[in-house]
Amino acid sequence: MEFVKLTHENIDQEHICCAISSNKDIQVMSKKDWLKDRMNEGLVFLKGNVRGKCFIEYIPAEYAWAPVRADGYMYIDCLWVSGQFKGHGYGDLLLDACIEDSRKKGKKGLVVLSSKKKTGFLSDPGYMRHRGFKGADTAEPYFELMYLPFEESAELPGFSDSVRGHEPMAGGFVLYYTSQCPFTAKYVPILENMAKARNAALQSIHIQTREDAQNAPSPFTTFSLFYDGQFVTHEILSEKKFDKILTSKGL
Repeated sequence: MEFVKLTHENIDQEHICCAISSNKDIQVMSKKDWLKDRMNEGLVFLKGNVRGKCFIEYIPAEYAWAPVRADGYMYIDCLWVSGQFKGHGYGDLLLDACIEDSRKKGKKGLVVLSSKKKTGFLSDPGYMRHRGFKGADTAEPYFELMYLPFEESAELPGFSDSVRGHEPMAGGFVLYYTSQCPFTAKYVPILENMAKARNAALQSIHIQTREDAQNAPSPFTTFSLFYDGQFVTHEILSEKKFDKILTSKGL
């Protein structure tokens, strides 16, 4: 398979794998705008030259939109191969390309957000361990920061203090999210409308700066939902799943 690296010159013509509809679609527009701003900070988006989910996105950890301490490392935002492209070794090829590129750039290694058990929207811990990644730090309730050092002497990365304890939140639901994933552009307004229709308090906090993301209360800044200050889920919710959560709260 041929791989294509997104650039300022080709991003308007190329699709972004996780959202392949028209450039006028709000999901595509939101994601591409976010990518364009990050490219000047060293973000790389490498994808298969196919219409489907087969890509890796990574950025120097100093510029990652995540509360991590990993200076000198490369942070993997997303490695996603799905559907008909699974089982052909494309994930290995994409990760190999990231490793090679990061070594050439003099990085200490790679870091990626995973979990204790395989779960949606987070890197598969079994696969990452298979590729040599090790656990570096953990955060409640199930997040795990994994790393692949290029040298044994490389400094151990970790989560920022903001995930250990955060400022008191408003009552009801509080949702933190970014435009790093195109799906938030579609589903956050849907969840807001559902909450309003059910008279459920929902405060949406759209993280729009790297500094705010690096001081967020959850390791997964793309989407993290809290209720009365307690973490609920990092999964970008469909109407059906949010309805179940609302019902469980008596709303």
